[in-house]
Amino acid sequence: MSEAAKRFLSFVNQSPTPFHAVAQAASRLEQAGFRKIKETDAWDGDIKEGKYYYTRNQSSIMAFTIPKNWRPGTGLSIVATHIDSPNLRIRPISKKTKDGYLQVGVETYGGGLWHTWLDRDLSIAGRVILGSSQGSNYHSKLIKIDRPILRIPNLAIHLDRTVNDNFKFNKETEMVPILGLVSAQLNASKNSESALKDGDIQSSTAIQDHHPELISLLCEETGLSADDIYDFELHLYDTQLSTIGGIHNEFIFSPRLDNQLSSFCAVDSLIAASSGSANVNVAALFNHEEIGSVSTTGAESSLIPSLISRLSPSPAAEAESIAKSFVISADMGHAIHPNYASKHEDQHKPKMNGGIVVKTNAKQRYASDAIGTFLIRKLVSKKGGKIQQFEVRNDMACGSTVGPMLSKLGLRTVDVGMAQLAMHSIRETCGSQDVQAYIDLFTAFFEDFTTFDTQLSVD
Repeated sequence: MSEAAKRFLSFVNQSPTPFHAVAQAASRLEQAGFRKIKETDAWDGDIKEGKYYYTRNQSSIMAFTIPKNWRPGTGLSIVATHIDSPNLRIRPISKKTKDGYLQVGVETYGGGLWHTWLDRDLSIAGRVILGSSQGSNYHSKLIKIDRPILRIPNLAIHLDRTVNDNFKFNKETEMVPILGLVSAQLNASKNSESALKDGDIQSSTAIQDHHPELISLLCEETGLSADDIYDFELHLYDTQLSTIGGIHNEFIFSPRLDNQLSSFCAVDSLIAASSGSANVNVAALFNHEEIGSVSTTGAESSLIPSLISRLSPSPAAEAESIAKSFVISADMGHAIHPNYASKHEDQHKPKMNGGIVVKTNAKQRYASDAIGTFLIRKLVSKKGGKIQQFEVRNDMACGSTVGPMLSKLGLRTVDVGMAQLAMHSIRETCGSQDVQAYIDLFTAFFEDFTTFDTQLSVD
């Protein structure tokens, strides 16, 4: 197993939500000497040669390095990814009870392969808004419950003999996780040391909307009383850890490969890249790509335009910076599936551990063109890597990425990825050697883009 793959396993296993992924990225950046700044601060005169990062709403992160001799109008070399993945999220009012079971209401997020969530050992992670009983000093705390507490059981085949013929289920009524038994709830005050105190139950601001056991679990995790919990955003996740697999350790079996692998490699490369670039190097990790990127933390937000304008505040300098900039939009791609080979166009069948996948679509669902593809070839060749091509069949709809959204700003953009299987499943598969190949591309981009750009004349 490569060192890069080991580092990624550690990252993804600690990042069950975008909040945790941002926190992990920030921690790694700070260990590498990056300085945290805030969007709410004035940057005038404070930004000079060095390494910086900032976050927005705990769920997106922008990290960048300022080169020597930097001035307004300098271009940006951007690797743009997203850190959200399809999952289940606890509803604002989640308390359900049916036929003796405690159930938790959930909402689907993104386009998941939802049947893969059945019969899995699920837990919860996210953020809790905390305060004090005096009503001051509110803050957000990340939580991650490390043991299975939820499950969505399949119906036994004996009760539905046709289930294997054409399996379908109702996501609203048949995808409700069970938390426990009502009988256990009734006896909780006697049998559970972690049960809420009567005073907490009566005064909790969340107890009317959620099961007391769920609030009690949050109290255990935060070390506070129910009175201090004002709200939360909780996601379900699979407690099974990511791992290396395959007869020759050639695979990674993991949740959230789409798109935490790209995000990890972007940050890893920004840290590793030498400081010789003439451009500002940027790793941009966005939220909400799986639902269209239309949020304050998505790719269609002000994150990139704001960074450009703050570094190049005059209209002329901003326009110059945009013209000199380039974006690698990095999102996972579809590997050829041996059982469904007909789903790929005959000449475009990426393989795992086969190198970088350049994604092209004539309708601009991907932002690649010949210039971007040429650049990727040059950068990959610097590290001795390989590239593959992907284009969807004419009789199938094409997905999209953050690339077309950023290209609207006038930024030159190319879409790339790594080949994987079972995209949007609760457990996905990619090539273990592709982690280092991804890092090699991004590192070469951060170090060598400006050199190649001066050699290419396209008006």
